[in-house]
Order: sequence, then C-alpha cells, then structure tokens
Amino acid sequence: MTAPATTHPTRYWHPLDDGRVQCDVCPRNCQIKEGQRGLCFVRGCEDGAVVLYTYGRSSGFCVDPIEKKPLNHYLPGTPILSFGTAGCNLACRFCQNWDMSKSREMDTLAAVASPQAIARSAKSLGCRSVAYTYNDPVPFLEYARDTALACRELGLKNVAVTAGYINPGAREDLFGAMDAANVDLKGFTEDFYRKLCGGHLAPVLETLEYLKHETRVWFELTTLIIPGYNDSDAELDAMTAWVSGHLGPDVPMHFTAFHPDWKLLDAPPTPPATLTRARELALANGIRYAYTGNVHDSAGGSTWCHACGHLLIERDWYRIGAWGLDAGGCCTGCGTPCPGVFEAEHGTWGARRLPVRIDATQT
Repeated sequence: MTAPATTHPTRYWHPLDDGRVQCDVCPRNCQIKEGQRGLCFVRGCEDGAVVLYTYGRSSGFCVDPIEKKPLNHYLPGTPILSFGTAGCNLACRFCQNWDMSKSREMDTLAAVASPQAIARSAKSLGCRSVAYTYNDPVPFLEYARDTALACRELGLKNVAVTAGYINPGAREDLFGAMDAANVDLKGFTEDFYRKLCGGHLAPVLETLEYLKHETRVWFELTTLIIPGYNDSDAELDAMTAWVSGHLGPDVPMHFTAFHPDWKLLDAPPTPPATLTRARELALANGIRYAYTGNVHDSAGGSTWCHACGHLLIERDWYRIGAWGLDAGGCCTGCGTPCPGVFEAEHGTWGARRLPVRIDATQT
C-alpha cells in the first residue's frame, strides 16, 4: 500500500529572524526556507514550522536475529522486528543501505503502519524487541519515539541502530524511549568524518559519553573498517584506547568488513586479517569484548570470559552454539558476571530473516 506524503509536527526547531527556520534535531542545524527540506530530505519547512514527512511510513518490516544489529550482549538468540524509513542526516560515501538512507523518492516508503500497529505486530510475531534501523532513527525521531512508547506498553524492548549524530534535547527524547542501542563509530578522526561522512566526530563522542554516564541504555559500538581510510594501527589504537578510558572496558566493540558500495567503489573489501588486528588492538587496550563481523570467524564472533577465558556464547554467523552462562548471566567456569542483558536461556531464532507485512488499517 502506498500513501501520499503527509506531514507530522516536530519539536526541535526554532524560527530565525530572516524568515527561515532552523531544525535542531541534529548537529547539521539545517536552516531552511518555506517549502525547502533539510539534508536528510525527510524534515522540511511548511507553514513556518519544521515537519516530518515520513511519520507512519516505512521502507519495509523484517524479523531479524538481534545479533544482526549487531548486539551480542542483549537478549541473545531472540527475534527483533526491524524497520526504517528513508533519509539520513549524514552523507557517508560508503553507505551500505544507500537505497533507503539516500532515497529522495517517497515511493520507497511503500509500507504504512501506525506505532500501535507496529507494536501489536511485533508482539504477535513473537519478537522481544523492535529495532529502528536501516536508516538512522534520528531523522524520524517522532515516529521512532511514538512507536517505542507503544511497544513499551506491550512489554517490548526498543533498540536504536544509529550513528549517534544528534543534539542534546533530541538525544534525551530518543534514548529515553530506548532500552538498547548500537552506535556506529565510523572512524576516529575529524578528517574521516568531514570528508567521508559530511559530519563531525565530536557530537558522536558526546552521545557515547551521554549513553554511558547518564542513561541505563545498554549499548554496543560498531566500526566499519575501510582499507586505506580508517584501518591504520594509529587510528584503531587511539579509538579503542578512548573507548576503554571514557566508556569503560565492558562496552562491546564490533569491527565489521567493508564491501565497495554507493560512492566509495575504489576501496577494496576488508581483509579478515585487518578485522583480527583491530580486535587484538582493542583487547590490548583493555576492551573485554571485541568482535569481528561480516566475515566467517567463529572465534572473533564468540563471547569469551575476560577473567578465565571460558567460552560464554559460541556464534557461527548469527547462530548460537555452546552456552557458558548460568541463569544469572555469569560465567559457568569461574562465576564472573558478563555485562549485558541475559536470560536464563538464550533464544532460538537463529539466522532467519523473515520479511513481514503489517496491516495498515490497524490504528
């Protein structure tokens, strides 16, 4: 079902003296005239106010393994209903979901669903949580937050998959409705963020420190390792040392493989050895849980006790094998707690990916 673009009021904006309005949801602070849209393309100015064009509309819904977000320490093995809209507030040349995040066509948003319909569908499908993903939830903040609140009413958890490029105020609104997050720390230099992402590093680091020190949101980090751009020992060492020092040793880090896409077609795919090197640097800097991703590496994808080396969660891609946690989330080898959110038994969803349709007539 395709619906015409509709507008929804937004909260984070203010008028300027010259007749324009400024969107305050993210550090871009787009200043736009009547009828114009911001860089994300889904927030624009109508009748002297910033409105959202994608409320209630999605590029599609799919039940995924939660490990695909990726989250390795949050309800392992459980299914999560994933959806996104269109548009993004960064301009990453290497975007792996560019067909959605860079879309300028509202026909991309062929699925229509209210927050309540999404929550009820997730519950009926047996999902434990809902993920706001594919494109970043920051541009569709109001839709994501309303859906998250509807999910909480039904006992479901909420997961933001985000680049963390968001302003204070909006940051509190979004993460106040979330239970977990995976934050994409794209690199660790201002030059990388400016040239390859069209943004800045500092706001992302501020979001990470906010999550760690001012919320109870469980979060993990992901870095897409791009050969020749953010894969040097110096940058990886600086990044992992900062995470260990500012966020602590228990924040899991995922180092994932790049493949040429969107506007970055000249860089080669990431060699598995580069991901292993990044993981080893992280471990050497005190990160207790470092993972490789987008490659077949059971050792690098599994969770090991930092105290005794016991295998806690064996993973083969998104499938869970051996389970070495007791009912309290502690190592069965030595009793050391494993940080995260675990249950007495892991889920059994496996690696399935199940596209679903949601009844648009539900309210």
